[in-house]
Amino acid sequence: MKIGVLGGTGLEGSGLALRLGQAGFPVLLGSRSAERARDKAQELSERLQNGGQTVSVTGNENAAVAAASDLLFLTAPFEHAADLLKHCHSAFRADAVLVDVTVPLVFEAGRVGLRELTERSGSEHLSKFLPERVKIVAAFKTIPARLLGDLDASLDCDMFVCGDSEEAKVPLVQIASRFPGLRPLDVGSLLEAGTLERMCSLAIGMNRRYKAKHARFRVVGV
Repeated sequence: MKIGVLGGTGLEGSGLALRLGQAGFPVLLGSRSAERARDKAQELSERLQNGGQTVSVTGNENAAVAAASDLLFLTAPFEHAADLLKHCHSAFRADAVLVDVTVPLVFEAGRVGLRELTERSGSEHLSKFLPERVKIVAAFKTIPARLLGDLDASLDCDMFVCGDSEEAKVPLVQIASRFPGLRPLDVGSLLEAGTLERMCSLAIGMNRRYKAKHARFRVVGV
């Protein structure tokens, strides 16, 4: 399975690429600029090599990454995600799986909340911009981006996965199980994506209230 990260040069995408590389998976990193993607991929590859990993991170323009990948992580800011998917629409492989990591956050007057959407979640909104041949799964919405990028830190939390295709969730759960300190939990259909997005907003609010950085979630009793 070939793994790509769309909009992958920011904190979220870079952190996920590093964790995937640490777990032994080669990664294709995407950006609007192929040059920027290659520069960031080189930087991440060097970090992985310094940590004793031999897998590669390579970079290219987003549509090229979509055309070459079976499993894709969408990590661009939510406000740019729809345009990115439109740009890649014709490039997606048949039966590709898109993992939506985005959260439709809005910051106003020092408070964090979620954008008002017609759909129940950002994931359901973005699913409208995908071809029918692509399955969408929501995941990693509650994992702090900076924590993902710190390879010396254990994630020490649960990662919640939801989607309407049971088949599409299987490879993601298998891959995430190899991240140190992370336990993936299947929480049901894409309907639950809205809950995960609200949990992300809640975690950011707790970080601010308690002057913390890496608030995240673990389920007890499961």
